[in-house]
Amino acid sequence: MKKIEALNEKNEKKVVRTWSRSSTIFPDFVGHTIAVHDGRKHVPVYVTEDMVGHKLGEFAPTRTFKGHAGEERKTSLR
Repeated sequence: MKKIEALNEKNEKKVVRTWSRSSTIFPDFVGHTIAVHDGRKHVPVYVTEDMVGHKLGEFAPTRTFKGHAGEERKTSLR
């Protein structure tokens, strides 16, 4: 919050890195890009007005779904 307020005073738009996924998005955050940690890297999240009131972690998924086994894999297992 302090970093965002400092950027608002200077009218700067820098990427702010955070590990706090449980932080609530306030109206001051709108227009800024916040890099939210997903467990292995920081995912850039551009904050819009619709996101106000939600948590930062909602917009940085922690798991990547690679898909289920395809047809080739199913036939080779039989």
